[in-house]
Amino acid sequence: MPSSINDLLHNPFFQRALAAALLIGFSNGFFSGFVVLRKHALSVSALSHTMLPGIALGIVVAGALTQLSAFLGALFAALFVGLGSVVVSRGKRVAQGTALAVIYTTAFAAGVAVLPHLDTRQELEHWLFGEILAVGNGDLWTMFGIGSLTLLTVNLLMRPMLLTLFEPNVAAAQGVPVRLMQYLLFALLALSLVASLQAVGCVLSVGLLVAPAATISLLTDRTSLLFWGGGLLGAGGAVGGVLLSAAFDLSTGPTIVMVLGGFFLLAWIFSPRYGLLAARRA
Repeated sequence: MPSSINDLLHNPFFQRALAAALLIGFSNGFFSGFVVLRKHALSVSALSHTMLPGIALGIVVAGALTQLSAFLGALFAALFVGLGSVVVSRGKRVAQGTALAVIYTTAFAAGVAVLPHLDTRQELEHWLFGEILAVGNGDLWTMFGIGSLTLLTVNLLMRPMLLTLFEPNVAAAQGVPVRLMQYLLFALLALSLVASLQAVGCVLSVGLLVAPAATISLLTDRTSLLFWGGGLLGAGGAVGGVLLSAAFDLSTGPTIVMVLGGFFLLAWIFSPRYGLLAARRA
């Protein structure tokens, strides 16, 4: 390891960045199992872009771009769009994906319309693509709280959540509050996206919530490994991305996503059961 990185490992800013990568990498990688099983990766992409108008709203309300205003604005927008799509689709006339597309594009258009009138457009780049080296102790506690809440909730409610995903009618017959489970899943999804906001930004946050479990799904059929393997892969990829970005002087957020994308590509090629080479041998 280059001496410069050895020096960085003793730097408090870099230590916090590694801790943040470990926290959000594991929690988001774990939750990515639900995203892959639900086959709603495009919904995650929509919600990730929704955080931009949320940040713009936070600036308008607070009068300045701060970590608190950006966090609360992004959280409000993601919850509003995600849960709003579930509410609209209750009537069965409009599919949830359709409702999500309409609400998301409307919110995004509103954000784009407001941005030219804000004096903080240059600073927004950090929130679009992430700035994990700027993470403070308060941010770490926020990430830890959201990650702990997500992991605790999904592990306690794993069975009813999975039953809701695969067999909602059976789940309802067994007394599972299906609609509540759907609201809860979208709320946890929004929280997970916002938790990764400062690390990888609005645009790239979808990578942490799709790539880990998608990679594991190419290697195993076991549902439990999809979650725990996704968590470990997400943590390893995020930490590895931070180290590589320091070694090669690259932007940290994009490097994290590129590492996770590289893992997915390798799994797609070399997976003994579902990989490209396995398909050719068959």
